[in-house]
Amino acid sequence: MTAATTSILWFRRDLRLSDHPALLAAIDSATHVLPVFVLDPRLLENDTPRTRRLLASVASLSKDTRGALVIRRGNPVDVIPELAQEVGAQQVHVSRETTPYGRRRDEAVEKALADDGRELIGTGTPYAVGPGRIVNQSGSPYKVFTPFAKAWHQHGRPAPAERPKRIPWLRDDVRSDALPRGAKASKVEAGEAAALKRWESFLHDGLTAYDKERDRPDLDTTSRLSAPLKYGEIHPRTILADIAAHSAGRSQAAGTYVTELIWREFYADVLWHQPDSAWHDLRPELAKLPYDSGPETDRLVDAWREGRTGYPIVDAGMRQLLEEGWMHNRVRMITASFLTKDLHVWWPVGAQHFLDHLVDGDVASNNHGWQWVAGTGTDASPYFRVFNPVTQGKKFDPDGEYVRRWVPELRHLSGAAAHEPWKHDNGYDEKYPQPVVDHDDERKETLARYERARR
Repeated sequence: MTAATTSILWFRRDLRLSDHPALLAAIDSATHVLPVFVLDPRLLENDTPRTRRLLASVASLSKDTRGALVIRRGNPVDVIPELAQEVGAQQVHVSRETTPYGRRRDEAVEKALADDGRELIGTGTPYAVGPGRIVNQSGSPYKVFTPFAKAWHQHGRPAPAERPKRIPWLRDDVRSDALPRGAKASKVEAGEAAALKRWESFLHDGLTAYDKERDRPDLDTTSRLSAPLKYGEIHPRTILADIAAHSAGRSQAAGTYVTELIWREFYADVLWHQPDSAWHDLRPELAKLPYDSGPETDRLVDAWREGRTGYPIVDAGMRQLLEEGWMHNRVRMITASFLTKDLHVWWPVGAQHFLDHLVDGDVASNNHGWQWVAGTGTDASPYFRVFNPVTQGKKFDPDGEYVRRWVPELRHLSGAAAHEPWKHDNGYDEKYPQPVVDHDDERKETLARYERARR
């Protein structure tokens, strides 16, 4: 009779049991699998919406493993090798990490395991096509989205991995630390079952109008899958396979939705090849562009953070961020443009604020999205594209519903009047703030700075 063996499955950005290649590899390698999540103290330093969302997802995963999930607090470089030795596991299985921090951490864990004669085995990534796999004919990474997207389609991708019929979880008496208080009782919708339910609903009821309505923050017409994708409660392979199998998959709306998924893959690829782009300008051409700082700028940035800039669509978005830990993508672009182009503040200031508050805060998508708006990243359009917050608001929130939802001081203004309170005698009756800057003046200043930097 074959002796019982144990492998470890270390969960990170893959908090699910379906479409999970690393889980299948762990099952194939041993008679029992020990599921583990490491609570790195750095995760718990700040009580952010992102941290609370993560903990809710881990609590859901624990239920899905029927209590087999082992929680350990500490530095993974210490925790994982010690746990492997404790249960006699020769192999630790993971979904390969692709962020700069994740890659450094895994290299350190791999070395620590190897020093003890054990292995770290990576299978799969959080993406349909792993970062680094798509290169141009000369073997170089793509720097612009459109050719990357074309190559991504041509590259192909594996089908979703089957969910195992039976998972031989190790149920020995292995010590498990408690999740922080409140994680299990969280009211946040989290976990694999919730993600699959949301996706199923969107696939059948929301996808057909996606191309026409995705830029409307006043309508709840996006999939809201950014957080489930962030924590790996659902894999993009699953989404893409379902779209291909569904009749709506042949529609323009489905193509638009797939393009948004490819943007996520593109930004992960950019970060893979250019790790410094997480917090530094990707394009050096604007290195000499001057930014504002000092007490007055700090005051303006605080007004932006708190949603009291005097520009309704901007304030609505920033208040939604503080209240919900989420913001519609179109409004993310508008608010980012306001900080970088109207207040002349370097984009990492805004990127960090978003990461501090977004439940779906992903360093690749968030920070490269900010660079796209700021003009320092992958966008082929130049720096001098400046979003007008008034015309953007009137175009994408035509009846003012989104603004009135988040800015109660403007609820007495009907229709599109909510976007321009300065045009109405009673516009400021409820103490809404006056604009902190003049957009037209700041746009001219932005263009002047761009010309000086370009020379």
